[in-house]
Amino acid sequence: MKTLIEIHALQNFAPSNLNRDDTGAPKDAIFGGTRRARVSSQCLKRAVRQHFIGLVEQTSLATDDVACRTKRVRDAIVEALGEKGRNTVEAEAKTELALAAMELSVKEDGKTEYLLFLGQREISGIADIIHERWDAITATAAAPTEGKKPGKAKKQAAQNADPELKKALDKVFNGGKAVDVALFGRMLADIPAKNQDAACQVAHAISTHAVEREFDFYTAVDDLKPEDTAGADMMGTVEFNSACFYRYAVVDWEKLKENLQGDEDLSAKGLRAFLEGFVVAEPSGKQNTFAAHNPPEFVAVSVRRNTAPRNLANAFETALRPGKNESLTRKSAEEFVKKAKTLQSCFGGEGKTFILNPIEAQFDGFGVTTYSLRELLDKTLVTVQE
Repeated sequence: MKTLIEIHALQNFAPSNLNRDDTGAPKDAIFGGTRRARVSSQCLKRAVRQHFIGLVEQTSLATDDVACRTKRVRDAIVEALGEKGRNTVEAEAKTELALAAMELSVKEDGKTEYLLFLGQREISGIADIIHERWDAITATAAAPTEGKKPGKAKKQAAQNADPELKKALDKVFNGGKAVDVALFGRMLADIPAKNQDAACQVAHAISTHAVEREFDFYTAVDDLKPEDTAGADMMGTVEFNSACFYRYAVVDWEKLKENLQGDEDLSAKGLRAFLEGFVVAEPSGKQNTFAAHNPPEFVAVSVRRNTAPRNLANAFETALRPGKNESLTRKSAEEFVKKAKTLQSCFGGEGKTFILNPIEAQFDGFGVTTYSLRELLDKTLVTVQE
């Protein structure tokens, strides 16, 4: 039986620039024939992963339950070896040889060719293997022939490596039961067999209404300039907008458990952390300038069985235009519920929906109302594990 957990949120941000494009302007998109404000899925996932770090600091998640995305994996492994009493210079050389055995090369600046998304348990496991096989890891065993092209050199280094070392390392690259790797997946270009398919899909957030870019013209004055000198000492513009975003994500419960090696307790903890982070975590773009800390004012979480995912962005295909003294967020929630009911009547599907509705939008016969985020999460997790 396939279980999907879908979360929908409506979040009305005050003037802000949460997610910028290459020109520094807020990201946007054309949807339903009109321009909408947009926050990319990558930006939203990054905010959730930062929330996970906060949960580690609060001990709700263990340090080993999360991953890091870095080009500096050699330094992380060397640090772990240093804690085992190994010499730093030797540790760097042996770490590079061990990584080369898996076709992961380290450049002269000590960084890998691309970002690696590795669980803390994987990093610790690599360090343990290097520590245990310290004397067997030698430069001659894995050194490639001079003049080889980079791709061929990596393959030769891997072929020349100790087979037992490769076998031990191969077992370590298993996702490390890291919640964020399990949820968001990863691609290791040189070790495709160790890629991990994501258990979670996150949509780009789009505004429920049309938007136009606005510009903030600002000036700054030198505090130490003479009082009789007029004029600004710095000036510029910042683009921004204000939008009510529809946000959506879906988690495949069985895939999450598979990625976490069958650990149901950790899967439940990871699912709860993700749902909580999806609600409370915010993109950090230009927040020092705008301080747009506006939590969602409508959240719906559906636990659905044996059915396809259902993104309800088409509730806003026609850009909303609230009337005088009408709440845009409330109108968005009512349109969302109308679309959800319509699709349910057309396509059916077994499931339960739990609602957090601080704006007190009016709709009957849809979902079970909850009165706090904790209650929403508690009821969702109970339903998932029934």
